[in-house]
Amino acid sequence: MARTPHDHAADAGGDADVLAAKAALRDEVWQAVVDAGASRFPGAFNRIPNFVGAEDAAERLRAQPEWRDVTAVKANPDSPQWPVRQRALEDDKVVFMAVPRLAEDHPFVALRPGQLTVSPRAASSIKGSGTHGLPVAVEDLDPIGLVVTGCVAVDPSGARLGKGGGFADLEFAIAQAAGLITERTVVATTVHDAQVVDAGRIPLTDHDVPLDLIVTPTRVIRVEGRRTRPPGVVWEELTPEKIAAIPLLQRLATERS
Repeated sequence: MARTPHDHAADAGGDADVLAAKAALRDEVWQAVVDAGASRFPGAFNRIPNFVGAEDAAERLRAQPEWRDVTAVKANPDSPQWPVRQRALEDDKVVFMAVPRLAEDHPFVALRPGQLTVSPRAASSIKGSGTHGLPVAVEDLDPIGLVVTGCVAVDPSGARLGKGGGFADLEFAIAQAAGLITERTVVATTVHDAQVVDAGRIPLTDHDVPLDLIVTPTRVIRVEGRRTRPPGVVWEELTPEKIAAIPLLQRLATERS
């Protein structure tokens, strides 16, 4: 039985019309994944949808030159990217995963292949990362060559739409501000083909991080002319409730004041 998901979009701040347009597109794409017969447990709606073919997409990403030379990967903890995290560990790459909702003082865990006592598959699950990952502060992360981010929808121009709440963009902004993500860092995702929409359909805001590489079970889309990445945390788009819920943001906000 599928779990009842959290409404992540309730965490988001910003223009009400943009939020409504994003919510409508999420519903459309979640339904498209279901209609394509591609939805896997725990269901498509209100999350980064797990999809049939996630392993094929992970293998296709693994075959790309952007994967080959990186030694550290920051990956989202969602189910469809589990095969990506597994393959990164198998290929002797360090994997950094965010603590759910960034709710701890140390908001990331590190999975280091040489220190694992279980298989890469077991270590890279959501539960396994919590058991076998080492909590790390942002300043203790390795320089990150590849960011793998979960998406609800993407388009060929590199626009992405998450599940709401902006946590992936926050993780990126925090690591970028610490100098661990640079302009050379590649941002990639694995999605089902039903999640790829026409360019211009995804509403964009200042905090949205653009993609460089989109990989599906059947194809690779390399984004040309990447738009400018956000310079860091966009405080104007954060609600007071979100800042209060994330210890690291509380500390950064205090340092700004």
